[in-house]
Amino acid sequence: MEAPSVGSVILASILLKLGGYGFIRILYPCFKVSILFFFPFIAMLAFLGIVYPSIIILCQLDLKRIIAYASISHMNFVVLGIFSNTIEGITGGCFQMLAHGLVSALFFFLVGFLYSKYKSRLSLYYGGLYQVMPLYSFFILLACLGNIGMPGTCNFIGEFLIFIGLSDRNKFLFLVCLISIIFSSVYSIYFLNKLCFGNLTKYTKEFEDLSLIECMVVCPLIFYIILLGFKPNLGLDILNSSLLLSLEKIK
Repeated sequence: MEAPSVGSVILASILLKLGGYGFIRILYPCFKVSILFFFPFIAMLAFLGIVYPSIIILCQLDLKRIIAYASISHMNFVVLGIFSNTIEGITGGCFQMLAHGLVSALFFFLVGFLYSKYKSRLSLYYGGLYQVMPLYSFFILLACLGNIGMPGTCNFIGEFLIFIGLSDRNKFLFLVCLISIIFSSVYSIYFLNKLCFGNLTKYTKEFEDLSLIECMVVCPLIFYIILLGFKPNLGLDILNSSLLLSLEKIK
């Protein structure tokens, strides 16, 4: 949370994915039987890792901390997919890592832009930004839609494949985790409403919308979020070629 925006993007969007890489490349080849045996325990921890951060978010005031807890919640979807021991689930977990990297990077950049302008990350100092920063509010809306997993965004593809894998493995677990989508929708709408809607805050007198350079930073992320939502094969084809060996071992 205390890292600069670029550092947060590197940590959440790139380095955080090393855990998923280790699960697939090391744990599956070495501990396949143990993974099958401990899957109910792993699924319970992952479900708690989805629900608990989603509830904590509703109590947070720091915008960057909200995004950090959202990252924890979404990475537990990746854990469920990878340990589902199905081809669809593992592919969906890997695709979700890619999607999460794009969406979390977009969030961290947008919050970083807000902090660089007004020197505060506390949500108490913001409100009604759609009235004075319409372009910024539009980008935040797209980021929240991607975080929810709205059809047409890359997160939807990853979560859809994960749930297909879970339904093949355990119908009860599939239904329980399907309910967890409600939590991500609640805190995403809460975040958007708290930041962009309502009345303008009295703490900030002058507002400035995103500059051209700032738009050039976030527009490629939005482009790939939507592109992979409508054309997921662009990412799935690359993933399938690298995952083929591991998936054959699972079969």
